[in-house]
Amino acid sequence: MTDIVTSYWFKSSHSGGSGTECVECAHTDRGTLIRDSKFTEGDLILVRYQAWREFIEALKYIAL
Repeated sequence: MTDIVTSYWFKSSHSGGSGTECVECAHTDRGTLIRDSKFTEGDLILVRYQAWREFIEALKYIAL
């Protein structure tokens, strides 16, 4: 797997910047990693590419 330490982690453009709940994501050679932005040394979730694409596509249809 791509070195997690050097992966490019990003936050949603909808993150409010208030320092409360937020996750970060990083695309790797095996899928997308997700972690808690306030506890970056904690557990990671790996989401395979197809599941990630379907998740992002589904978000487009959710009314905020």
